[in-house]
Amino acid sequence: MSDASITDGGSPDDGSCPAVSSNRAFVMVLALLAVPMTVVPSGTGDLTLVSLWGFINTGSVDPAVGFSIYPVWDYFGDQPRSFATLPASIQAWPLALAFHLLAVASAGTGRLFGREDRRVTGGLIVLGALATLWVTVGVASRFGAGNVTGMFSVLPVSTVASLVVAFALYRRDFRRIVQ
Repeated sequence: MSDASITDGGSPDDGSCPAVSSNRAFVMVLALLAVPMTVVPSGTGDLTLVSLWGFINTGSVDPAVGFSIYPVWDYFGDQPRSFATLPASIQAWPLALAFHLLAVASAGTGRLFGREDRRVTGGLIVLGALATLWVTVGVASRFGAGNVTGMFSVLPVSTVASLVVAFALYRRDFRRIVQ
C-alpha cells in the first residue's frame, strides 16, 4: 500500500479508512455551505430560501439581481429582542453555520497538512445536519403550518444533503467510533 493512496483520500488496500478527506470529499463538504437549510414556498409562487448565510427571496425583488438577499448577520442585528429571547430554533442557526464551517476547516486542514481525524469531520457534518433540522422545524412551525402550501412543503434540504454526505464519505470512520 502506498502513502499516496492514503493521503489522496483513496481507499487503502487493507480496507481501513483513508487518513484524510479526498479532494472530492472536501469539495462536497464545502458545497454544503451553499445548500439552503429549507425552501419556503408561498401561496403566490414566490420562494424564500433559508440558508446558512441568510434569506434569499424571489418575492421582494431587487431589480439589479432579480431577488432579494437578507444576510443572517443583518437578521440578528435588526432583532429588537436579545438573542437569548429568540426561539430556540433561531438560536440554533449560528450553531448550524459554525458546525458546517468547522467541518470545512477540518477537511481543509486535512488536505493542506495531511492530518485529519475524519470522525471529527463527519461528526461535525452530522451535528450541522441536526442544527439545520432544528432551524427547519422552527421555520415550518412558524411559516409552513397553516400556509396555503402546508407544513410539509418546508423541507429539510440541508439536513438531508448533510446526512447523505456524512454517510457517503465518513460511514467507515463512524464505524471506527463504536469498534
